[in-house]
Amino acid sequence: MRAMVLRAIGQPLLLEERPDPVPGPGELRIRVEACGVCRTDLHVVDGELRHIRLPVIPGHEIVGIVEAQGAGVAFPKLGARVGVPWLAHTCGHCPYCRSGRENLCDEPAFTGYTRDGGFATHVVAEADFAFPLVGFDDPVATAPLMCAGLIGWRSLVVVGNGERIGLYGFGAAAHILAQVCRWQGRDVYAFTRPGDAAAQAMARSLGAVWVGGSDELPPEPLDAAILFAPVGALVPQALRAVKKGGTVVCGGIHMSDIPSFPYELLWEERRLVSVANLTRQDGIDFLAIAAKAGIRTTTTTYPLEKANEALADLRAGRFQGAAVLVP
Repeated sequence: MRAMVLRAIGQPLLLEERPDPVPGPGELRIRVEACGVCRTDLHVVDGELRHIRLPVIPGHEIVGIVEAQGAGVAFPKLGARVGVPWLAHTCGHCPYCRSGRENLCDEPAFTGYTRDGGFATHVVAEADFAFPLVGFDDPVATAPLMCAGLIGWRSLVVVGNGERIGLYGFGAAAHILAQVCRWQGRDVYAFTRPGDAAAQAMARSLGAVWVGGSDELPPEPLDAAILFAPVGALVPQALRAVKKGGTVVCGGIHMSDIPSFPYELLWEERRLVSVANLTRQDGIDFLAIAAKAGIRTTTTTYPLEKANEALADLRAGRFQGAAVLVP
């Protein structure tokens, strides 16, 4: 197999040749068809997350074909297309797992972070954490659903039934979630980097009722705001934008420090919450919604060997939608 490997924090990924991995009990070997490039991959490469296992192959928005099964695996079947997300393993016995909150497991593993991921031609994953992708015939278009889509969905579930939804940072996650919101009959208010005409044009094309810079306030108070941009300074701004009783959700795994802000921004029962990881039920629920809603992703593809270029383009905001590696 070929893989792009992170051997040192802050250094470029290195192309390596390795033996094809052998799946252990309960595992699958998957031939990677496509792997999305997520902002979390930047946080891994830049060392902004703790306890990174080095060396590691990044990538956790994986779509591929089951090529081999370990002992005890009968499903997914050989030849099936599956998706592999960020959550790679949970203990099953901690209080969080026992209460249906496996996203907060005390002893988890994560794809492309604590175990090797999909910036490769092959990956090994636990069969119980791979999603069957029946009916998802385009692996490139499907790959961003495995994280950008899933974390957006989990954020929207936290929001509840609000009708006016603000999305801060109009990248991979927001361009998917905007379509879900519109399908559900909600109004989307898109906040981009000030002056980012391309992102604002994309937001309008996906049905946003209002588009502006992240330094602006919407024309009317929002029921909720979801932050995908990892910029802590946007938290007070989002609190200003939501109405009494509104919710601000921080949807990223990492964010710069949140500056101090006056209590009056939080008062009147506004809520500031975060979402973490995902549960397998999130994946089941979201994939069903994505199929019904006809979600279409906007992607820019790169060959596996250009993973460093894809990461650099993501950091600089040089494309709209999502980047996807195709081995």
